[in-house]
Amino acid sequence: MATDSGVDRVILQQLADRERAAFVERHPRSAAAYSRADHLFGRVPMTWMNKTAAGFPVYLKTARGNRLTDIDGNEFVDFCLGDTGAMAGHSPAPVVTAVTRRLGELGGATTMLPTEDAAVVGAELAARFGLPFWSFALTATDANRWAIRLLRAVTGRPKILVNSYCYHGSVDESLIVVGPDGHGRSREGNVGAPVDVTETSRVAEFNDLAGLERELAHGDVAAVLMEPALTNIGIVLPEPGYLAGVRELTRKYGTYLINDETHTFSAGPGGATRFWGLQPDVLTIGKAIGGGVPVGAYGLSAELADALTGRGDLDLVDMGGVGGTLAGNPVSMAATRATLEEVLTEGAFATMISTATAFADGIQKLITAHGLPWSVSRLGARVEYRFADPAPRNGTESAAGADAELEDFLHVYLANRGVLLTPFHNMALMCPETTLDDVARHHEIFDAALTELTRS
Repeated sequence: MATDSGVDRVILQQLADRERAAFVERHPRSAAAYSRADHLFGRVPMTWMNKTAAGFPVYLKTARGNRLTDIDGNEFVDFCLGDTGAMAGHSPAPVVTAVTRRLGELGGATTMLPTEDAAVVGAELAARFGLPFWSFALTATDANRWAIRLLRAVTGRPKILVNSYCYHGSVDESLIVVGPDGHGRSREGNVGAPVDVTETSRVAEFNDLAGLERELAHGDVAAVLMEPALTNIGIVLPEPGYLAGVRELTRKYGTYLINDETHTFSAGPGGATRFWGLQPDVLTIGKAIGGGVPVGAYGLSAELADALTGRGDLDLVDMGGVGGTLAGNPVSMAATRATLEEVLTEGAFATMISTATAFADGIQKLITAHGLPWSVSRLGARVEYRFADPAPRNGTESAAGADAELEDFLHVYLANRGVLLTPFHNMALMCPETTLDDVARHHEIFDAALTELTRS
């Protein structure tokens, strides 16, 4: 009764039922809090918090470094880290100090006035990623939206090209996938699309240069918006020569290139852009750079910035569609400066990546020892185990290789023993405070889960 994931479904179901029952016993206060939340849509602050392996979410009490406690008193080693938002760790001391000073001693959460912190952050981002001019948002989603508007304006072209099963937040243009016929179609579950996504977007598979060129040859693509490695569908790494080929093709067809580094920032202090020597025209990023405080940013090449500022017909100051009242606020800028200068430093990344390497190596040894047809992918400080071997090479393969029942079992099994993974997939992220002992704790539990799964 084994599936492609290599596990017996009867055993899997029995274990999953047992673990969900144990989860309910361990979290009575979280269950009660969830049942009382009658005035929240979906009973949670945001509906994606219902992505849980056990029927209701754990409710947070405290968070420091890579440790969480819930309202039932359970402690967790946190490898989720806010799905990258807390890659600096929870409430890192320099960020707490900076934000406390800004709100308390100096005052001013939002003023519509610049602070000197913003210029320092812009210079730091320019040094890390190689793009000289920066602007700020509250989320990477907004940074992507605003970058798209700018590039449509400067090119006069209507369409944006993305990779199938990419992730760029809730950007409308990104919710397109390659269908069975090889053509673009709306991604399943797309909520309230303003128009058919094929009117605004084109799509190509990751690692497919021929497919990319075929779409760019239409001559109507303003920009390719892509992650240098897919992440939210599971880590899909670029094949040799692929990213250089993307850059060559975008230049050939007069199309701008946007690198979304929101998740691929895990590759190092300058993200995948520095790590792989990339040359985007625009770079977007969010989440981790604020140390947990909401922030997004986009960087522009000098050529693009000149082209935009020379356009007197574009309203870049008032109601032209780019900007938000809270963007670049004093608290976000203070937090981002502290995160970049004092937390997510070169030294911190070296430690995080070393720890992630140990995590990946250990997982691969366990998968091999248990004879499972799985694989491991790593991007800097981020590791993912996949229920396929070899690992998928594009988003469509990655989506097809998902096993929701197996994933949920592993998540609840780990949670019942004090380890949290990112709820959307089997991703583990290291922060500066993650230790090799934390890695060993995960591996001990993971090994026990695989032992039970593979019993004859």
